[in-house]
Amino acid sequence: MDDLARRTTPPPAGALRRAAPALLGYAAVRAVGLVVLALWSAARGTSPHTLLAARWDSLWYTRVAALGYGYEVRLPNGDVHSNLAFFPLLPWLERLGAAVTPLSYADAGLAVATLASLAAAWGIFAVAEHVHDRRTGVCLVLVWAVLPVGIVQSMAYSESLFTALAAWSLYAVLTGRWVTAGVLASLAGLTRPVGAAVVAAVWVAAVTSFVDDRRAPRADGVPWMRRALGMLISPLGAAGYVLWVGHRTGRGPLGYLDVQAGWRNGFDGGYAFARFIAGKFTSVPGALAGVGLIVGVAAIVWLYVVCVRQRQPLPLLVYTGVVTALALCASSYFGSKPRLLLPAFPLLLPLARALTRVRPARSAVVLGGVALASTAYGAFWLNGSGPP
Repeated sequence: MDDLARRTTPPPAGALRRAAPALLGYAAVRAVGLVVLALWSAARGTSPHTLLAARWDSLWYTRVAALGYGYEVRLPNGDVHSNLAFFPLLPWLERLGAAVTPLSYADAGLAVATLASLAAAWGIFAVAEHVHDRRTGVCLVLVWAVLPVGIVQSMAYSESLFTALAAWSLYAVLTGRWVTAGVLASLAGLTRPVGAAVVAAVWVAAVTSFVDDRRAPRADGVPWMRRALGMLISPLGAAGYVLWVGHRTGRGPLGYLDVQAGWRNGFDGGYAFARFIAGKFTSVPGALAGVGLIVGVAAIVWLYVVCVRQRQPLPLLVYTGVVTALALCASSYFGSKPRLLLPAFPLLLPLARALTRVRPARSAVVLGGVALASTAYGAFWLNGSGPP
């Protein structure tokens, strides 16, 4: 890790200029996506604003921002949907935005998502530029932007905020800024349960760095206290919220798991997802969908294997592995799995590197075509089943 941190890192001056092509390209893709959504919604008589800010999880976040925790819905089958399942950082920012601006809680959520998505794009660029080069960074951001579920990056959801915190925490780890990495990991842990992936990356990287120092001490190494402090800070956000939920519910340290069980969320190693896929093979249309799901999961696993073979830095592999495992092996609503994989941006590094090997004009055509298909799918998706 120390060797990786000592790699030549571009100076802070000019950082925005280096990232500008990636950020402009990302903003252009998101703008096209919103235009397509507006046109599609107009044709269907729906409100794009409602789709982005006032449906599904967005409503739960704004309710927390407006009224705090304690709201729950009891379903006829006995399930209890409690807003304690939603981590607090996004609602806190929505409340702050509504307090200091004329925006509603919902519009404050959209503003947070917009700014966070740009911060996420910048962080993704910074990681890729540090590990590879500037062109890889631009390609990685654009590939992340044109994902079929990329419209979620523009919704009042927590994916963009989490990805921004995770990307910059990983960048801080890669550049040896341990305290910064720990603080950002702690904030990521206040954003989504998958914050555990960022904490794992910080801890594995720090432990590896300690081991490397013991084997070959360096006079110019990072002071061990900073690494230790980063390790100590990183889990505080997630641990603090989980313990608070346990105290609030009176169920102890595992109370948050009970809250998630009320939503039928849990980690079952992928058993429920496998049953869901198997259940598709009861009809011809369903079988086609089942084959598509199998191909999709296989592609994700293949990409991760390629990441390992390309010797990505250990923090990225650990982070990506945990995010992917939690997304695929949880018993949560199966339609949400694609958006749960959005923060796993290092999975896309092999595709970004492949794009750097072709002529810029050709890669622009490829990305442009995928972007158009992605924006059309996003508009169709939000006007249909959508991402609960």
